[in-house]
Amino acid sequence: MKAFLPWLAVLAVVLLLSALHMRALATLVSVGWLIWCAWTWFRPTRRGPRAG
Repeated sequence: MKAFLPWLAVLAVVLLLSALHMRALATLVSVGWLIWCAWTWFRPTRRGPRAG
């Protein structure tokens, strides 16, 4: 359940902004979240110095 808290928080913010007729800002939050998620998924892993 703990892993879903950021997702639920972003969803709540997007729904709140949409309800307040701030759909452009809600779209920016959604796209920003999507980009952040994609970055954390596909970013190169940090590798330490190679031993050898």
